[in-house]
Amino acid sequence: MERSPPDMCDSQGVIRRDGGSIPGLDEPAYSVFAPATSRLPVVIAVPHGGRRYPPDVMARLRHPEIAALRLEDRLVDRLGEVLARETGAGLVLAHAPRAMLDLNRAEDDVDWDMLGIPAPKAPPANGRARSGLGLVPRRLPGMGDIWRGRLSWAEVEARIAGIHAPYHTALAHILAQERERWGAVLLIDLHSMPPLPRIIGQESASIVVGDRFGASCHGALVASAFSHFAAGSVLAAHNRPYAGGFALDRHGAPRLGAHAMQLEIDRAAYLDSRLVELGDGFDAMVRLLSSLIAMLGAQVAAMGGKRSGDDWSEAAE
Repeated sequence: MERSPPDMCDSQGVIRRDGGSIPGLDEPAYSVFAPATSRLPVVIAVPHGGRRYPPDVMARLRHPEIAALRLEDRLVDRLGEVLARETGAGLVLAHAPRAMLDLNRAEDDVDWDMLGIPAPKAPPANGRARSGLGLVPRRLPGMGDIWRGRLSWAEVEARIAGIHAPYHTALAHILAQERERWGAVLLIDLHSMPPLPRIIGQESASIVVGDRFGASCHGALVASAFSHFAAGSVLAAHNRPYAGGFALDRHGAPRLGAHAMQLEIDRAAYLDSRLVELGDGFDAMVRLLSSLIAMLGAQVAAMGGKRSGDDWSEAAE
């Protein structure tokens, strides 16, 4: 069951609402942070930064510390929190870990072979699920299967009901709210990636911009993002190797004014040399992405016929 606690408003006028429920823990699956007075039509989502692991999940992982760390977009939630605070963007932050359920996969993107009780009339798993990276991750490169034993379909259903469904409902709600207010909205689905392999004679990209090959976001916004990164001497790639996933498919509808862009950030750019804790590059990455969000926010506001920074106090009342 999704929680419905009273909203909380901090000293900066940001309203927090917790929702969903992590099976095995008495804790919410996600939090939504929405400015009471919207400053720009941008919502940041962080689906893979959750670190609240139920004890039974950790007990069933073959190598819990290693597998959990490799599945996480390590501390990208900290990056999302600072970016939202600096820019005034809305924020949807997952607390449930990716090891339990991947919020960037569709509900039927299931590797049925890993379940103890196959669901009847199940659709065939796609290639991603068969490779072990479906709705519930099954394996990691170099590690093989990460779980001791199989899951039951009842466990997967509980995770969908407690985590996946309410998270995407809440994300859709805040996006619709901002689109109604501004006439257009941009979702930035924020992720991090291991350093990309270097090609001889070429520098590897430290950011990958995904737009589902043009299907989820207006090309002008993507072009502006690349111009911004180039001006900052940051090498960015487009859709390869990450084009975005379910979140962009579910929430991106450019013709209706709902734009969705995935950003994959090289973990070496903001973490320490072990890729475990925040590093010296964190502040520089905040500056780079904060200025990007402010610039894209103004562009999206113009698309919707508004200006970022407009006074919405009367509308809020």
